[in-house]
Amino acid sequence: MTFNLSRRLAVLCAATGAALLMTLAQPAFAVHAYEPHLKPVATVSDTRFTLDTPQGHAEFPLYLSKDWSVAQPQVTRAVIVIHGKLRNADVYFRTAQKARDAAHADPDATLLIAPQFLATLDTRVHDEPADLLRWSGDAWMGGDAAQAPLPISSYEVLDAIVARLADRKLFPNLRHVVFAGHSGGGQVVQRYAVAGRNIAALTDEGIDVRYVVASPSTYAYFDAQRPNAQGVAAPFDAAQCPDFNQWKYGMDNRPPYLGDRTPAQLEATYAARRIDYLVGGADDDPQQNALDKTCAAEAQGPQRVARAEAYYRYIQSRHPHGLKQRFHIVPGVGHNGSRMLTSVCALAAMFDTQGCEQ
Repeated sequence: MTFNLSRRLAVLCAATGAALLMTLAQPAFAVHAYEPHLKPVATVSDTRFTLDTPQGHAEFPLYLSKDWSVAQPQVTRAVIVIHGKLRNADVYFRTAQKARDAAHADPDATLLIAPQFLATLDTRVHDEPADLLRWSGDAWMGGDAAQAPLPISSYEVLDAIVARLADRKLFPNLRHVVFAGHSGGGQVVQRYAVAGRNIAALTDEGIDVRYVVASPSTYAYFDAQRPNAQGVAAPFDAAQCPDFNQWKYGMDNRPPYLGDRTPAQLEATYAARRIDYLVGGADDDPQQNALDKTCAAEAQGPQRVARAEAYYRYIQSRHPHGLKQRFHIVPGVGHNGSRMLTSVCALAAMFDTQGCEQ
């Protein structure tokens, strides 16, 4: 693969605005089974990551705090912040900037990256080029292949970002790489910690890699156990929910990106990751509008705090020795990405600041 960075200038005129209003009035954006709940993203980044693969050419939008197409010897830390289901990478990029500043991290030594996984309706509304990667609905969260222009997994895009960061000609002094996400982005980070293929490109260079999983709706379990009424993992009655163990909730029917490894292999890799799980102490509403309420999600607990606590218990029980993973409740915070990712414990996980106790 080769990767190039380019910028576009978008020009907005009255005619385009009128056409956009007419397009938005059409019902076509709900034609896909997974899209009726989606609204088009407000902004698509004009910074592009170009992927030339054996399958062909594609581009991917993202936000960057530095031009990573030229050498950045001063950069020692890269923070990759993943947006939630609203696909509002611009908002998460600003949150990453706030977190960096709150941590008093050196902007010159810190590269911030906010990938933007688009839905098909986004490219229709914004009249984007045909080579821009887009997914059906929320399929990017689970690592599914893009609908167009190439069947590239969302996790392959993250692998490509990893490959760029591992290039010592561009980043000769990079020491830390952090993946952080809240809500839907937290789901991506947790699953990528399970599935990511290319992390050795960083670790083999002596680069520390860590993951910040903040308030996702659900987690990927490695077997058929789920929390019981006491929040303790126990065999789950599939009669209650036949799909409870389907990916991205469990290990059944995994997408091709994960198909080359067994659940045991995926779990062994995951257990070796450095992960901080965060959840807002007030993010405990079982009716919260962004909460996954499918039966597969409900099998993990009634709301986010319960699901987070149960999952951490589950991982601890399966790996009682040497686990490099920690769990933090952020007091008084509901389902709020900015407050979660700028919290004391998030800053400690991302920037090695002080003040967060396990």
